[in-house]
Amino acid sequence: MGVGVEVLGVRGGQIVDKVTILIADDEALLLIDFEQALVEAGFYVVAVTSGGKALELLNTAGSSIQGLITDIRFVGSPEGWEVARIAREIDGELPVVYVSGDGAPDWASKGVPNSIMLEKPFAMAQLVTAISQLLNDRRTGR
Repeated sequence: MGVGVEVLGVRGGQIVDKVTILIADDEALLLIDFEQALVEAGFYVVAVTSGGKALELLNTAGSSIQGLITDIRFVGSPEGWEVARIAREIDGELPVVYVSGDGAPDWASKGVPNSIMLEKPFAMAQLVTAISQLLNDRRTGR
């Protein structure tokens, strides 16, 4: 894996084999690349193409989602900023990584605390490292 994370999680008080990451991005080719990189790193991935679909999953399967990677700009609403805010209402410490080609300047004012912003384009290893870092921080209580 090479990023210093054991891809184990806790779900319902039980240790589970793989951490479930929700990825939301409306660029299909990037979504496939993100998913592949995370699966190769040992994560279980649920991928959706809109903020609305991400919210549906978070509201129905919130307890099984252990990390969120979201684009900021979608064709329709909600934007990734809102997806992350609602995700944090469900789980106040959910690791959030934003990915965007043009939203980085707004991250300080619109992003949730203790999140990471990656500007497109970036290396897939950066994505794996970012979500792994946030998961490790959550596990160690930082």
